[in-house]
Amino acid sequence: MALVREKDGKRLHVKSNLMGESLVSKEFIDQLDIAPQERLYPDVKLMKIGGQSICDRGAKALPQVLKEIVRNRADHKMVLTTGGGTRSRHIYTIGLEMGMPTGVIAKFGSMVSEQNALMIATLLSPWGGVQISHSDIVKLPTYFAENIIPVMHGMPPYDYFAIKPKVGRIPIHRTDVGLVILADLVGSKTVLFIKDENGLYTEDPKKNPDAAFIAEIGAQDLLDNGQDDLVIERPCLEIIQNSEVLDKVQIVNGLVPGNITRALNGEHVGTFIYKQ
Repeated sequence: MALVREKDGKRLHVKSNLMGESLVSKEFIDQLDIAPQERLYPDVKLMKIGGQSICDRGAKALPQVLKEIVRNRADHKMVLTTGGGTRSRHIYTIGLEMGMPTGVIAKFGSMVSEQNALMIATLLSPWGGVQISHSDIVKLPTYFAENIIPVMHGMPPYDYFAIKPKVGRIPIHRTDVGLVILADLVGSKTVLFIKDENGLYTEDPKKNPDAAFIAEIGAQDLLDNGQDDLVIERPCLEIIQNSEVLDKVQIVNGLVPGNITRALNGEHVGTFIYKQ
């Protein structure tokens, strides 16, 4: 690219469409010509193992979920992420009572999610489970060539730079959001939330057993519904809607034997939330 100096002779630019732009002009961004986003690893299956729903149940739930994942190891390239669960809620409560800012509370949540990632990687170590960091994503082809199951903590790496929500100080970008951001990054076609519920309901089925099950719904429709309680974090829906490569995410009850296998094979198990 050619170098161009401004008329006043003070600044030197690389000649491009972005030359001299502030990147805050809405009109400019709308008109910017960009190539379609590449799907880096479309065949990689991304799964988040719920913290409160699976990990916190310990021996009553986690081993059977991991055994089913291991049974699928030969047929699928899988990356696991982890939630924080009850311990993250505990430290959030203490942090709020002590007046901690959102960034510190987010850091607390990252530490708990990382504990669960270490536990799961250790349990999977006989079958190639390895804990990885966010910066190791570019090494995925190497891991799969060595039959490794990468396990990564699910909290987005904002930590101290977490965005304060409009109300309160609990970070809105937590481990569900981390999975969807990762899916958008790698262009995965299979994104599974492994939880202890059959999927999305009109209300929390643990609180209202008469809540109606929703087999599939568009992300924008779900946003517009204004539903008080959701099975995944609300910002996930906006990320799905804005994504160039995400088609859908799937919520699966991992406590039902065979559900994870069916979902990995593309069957409609649980709830699909799709981009509209």
